[in-house]
Amino acid sequence: MSQQQNAILPALVIAGALMAFIVYISNVLVGMPITWLNANWFNYGQFTFPVAFLITDVINRLFGARRAFWVIAIGFIGGVAYFLLSGGNVGEGFAEPWSVGRIALGSLSAFVIGQFLDVSVFNALRQHAWWFGPLVSSLVASLIDTVIFYAIAASGSGNWMNFASVDFGVKVVVALVALVPFRLLIAGVFAKSGSTNAA
Repeated sequence: MSQQQNAILPALVIAGALMAFIVYISNVLVGMPITWLNANWFNYGQFTFPVAFLITDVINRLFGARRAFWVIAIGFIGGVAYFLLSGGNVGEGFAEPWSVGRIALGSLSAFVIGQFLDVSVFNALRQHAWWFGPLVSSLVASLIDTVIFYAIAASGSGNWMNFASVDFGVKVVVALVALVPFRLLIAGVFAKSGSTNAA
């Protein structure tokens, strides 16, 4: 059995735990505006949540779509568990209609749909250049994820589309930056396994 096969279970457990933490902490941070930017459009959750797409893409590339779906499921269940154990604590930086329930519902709905879309698009583009699949899948999934989240979490706000536009812009930047750790992780794993399939 190869070193890559031996690493599957630990990798899935770690990835699932990280995914769950990202879902929860993003729910908290989305309610914390970045005040030092002197703008109401930015919050810390915008920078943490896109990491979920990086996790999914790495697992998908290394172990396939089926195991990526398992990580998504673990992340969803763990995210809900974190939320319940914390007593439903999310960021308090937004007034109504940014209620706890709407933030949680919007986040979890967007997470499931966005992540499944990310895996599906990535899988369809698997044979292209190493950067093409993760970049395109992250951008497509991020767009849908953003619209779903803000439509649910803040549809009663007249400026929710402004929040959504800025959020998507941040996700585009994060998706581009995430190509660096994606490449390093993939290349490192394949190098250790002696495979040449990192390209």
